Amino acid sequence: MSSPEEVLSYWFPEGIDDADLQTLRRQKQRWMAGGPEVDREISERFGEVLEQARRGELDHWAQTARGRLALIVVLDQFSRNVYRGSPLSYSQDEKALRLAVEGIELGMDRELSAMERFFFWLPLGHSEDLALQERGVSHAEEEAANAPSHLRAGAEFTVSQAKATRDVIARFGRHPHRNEILGRDCTPEELEYLRTETPPHLRRPLPS
Repeated sequence: MSSPEEVLSYWFPEGIDDADLQTLRRQKQRWMAGGPEVDREISERFGEVLEQARRGELDHWAQTARGRLALIVVLDQFSRNVYRGSPLSYSQDEKALRLAVEGIELGMDRELSAMERFFFWLPLGHSEDLALQERGVSHAEEEAANAPSHLRAGAEFTVSQAKATRDVIARFGRHPHRNEILGRDCTPEELEYLRTETPPHLRRPLPS
């Protein structure tokens, strides 16, 4: 059985918190747009861990900040890699969100590094609840205000992404790009949006 530290050492390469912008850009590309190779690697290495998490067999990980972070990564991120293109890719969002919100209330996110906090908070941005989206924006703004100078551009880009995602939820009440996968009918306004605009999650991971 994998441990929380095995998940975290895979997802957060050594030295990533002190990386320069170019290194961070490459890593964010892998996180957010790694493609079939990364999907396959995660499926082979952590597919069973994901199934255990889905069944609740790893809920004890949530007792510590790093364990909870690892569980959030498995449920919120690995689901998207392993089940890409399937409704199952979003099936663990609710549980990941509960873990994140509860962990924030307990102050667990404050025990983590800036990069780790980003993924601890990310379920807020995956939510289709506007109030939770606003909380995500607030966290991103706070992080950007305290970011070291060499990472400020990346932190400010994260704020712009959080705001863009919030604006989508304010406009449509949901993430329209999920409609086809989830079998939801698009409204005419959503169809026009999908035809003419790029959803925030498909934009470049970091500015050049």
